[in-house]
Amino acid sequence: MKKIIALLTIAGIITFGASTIMFAQDSDPDTTTQDTTAVVEEVVAAETVEMQAEPERPQTFHEVLKEKFIEGGPEFMGIVLLTLIFGLAISIERIIYLTLSTTNTKKLLTSIESALDSDGVDKAKEICRNTRGPVASIFYQGLLRYDSGVEEVEKSIVSYGSVITGRLESGVSWISLFIALAPMLGFMGTVIGMIQAFDDIAAAGDISPQIVATGIKVALLTTVFGLIVAIILQIFYNYIVSKIDNLVNDMEDSSITFIDIMNKYTKK
Repeated sequence: MKKIIALLTIAGIITFGASTIMFAQDSDPDTTTQDTTAVVEEVVAAETVEMQAEPERPQTFHEVLKEKFIEGGPEFMGIVLLTLIFGLAISIERIIYLTLSTTNTKKLLTSIESALDSDGVDKAKEICRNTRGPVASIFYQGLLRYDSGVEEVEKSIVSYGSVITGRLESGVSWISLFIALAPMLGFMGTVIGMIQAFDDIAAAGDISPQIVATGIKVALLTTVFGLIVAIILQIFYNYIVSKIDNLVNDMEDSSITFIDIMNKYTKK
């Protein structure tokens, strides 16, 4: 009996609540719509206040550089960018080539000397063939003329050494060309931009600070980017030149030692 009474009580409460909600919706639908609209407007207003209160995010260096590049105009800025791309491509290729050309000459000379002591010239040639770098190639050319005497060995080393030096310096002249070309293109863009600024002044018939400032700004941006490109390529150029000098000095020193080794074994 108690369960039946409890169930009837719960059913009555649910029925009363549902009828109340339906009555409220049927009696005043506009009030509900207005309340919903007011809540949405309050949320939007709060989000707008938060967005206005947030400080503007400072531009990164990449964004500033991109903005200034676009302001400078595509004519000369594009050419300056091409000089940077080509110069960096040649520089990276030279750095990789010179890095792979580096050889541990002391270890190579020790291996060649021990091979000549134990197994003869053929073993020394094999060691040079299996060793990477221009120094091993020079020694291999010398070993090919082992039977002709030390003088022929020395001549072959000198001749082939000049060829190797030319290969090491290949492409460096192009980098120096781009270093000189980038600021020159920037200066040319500046001069042309100044001419356009004066043309705008003549067309307006008045020296407006806004016209002058805008024209000069665009003109000077080409020079700035040209100088930046020249500085970047100059750093790579100096590193490559120092790398070549170190390799050439290493070749000369090791060649002297190699000739001394060959002189010792040809006299036996």
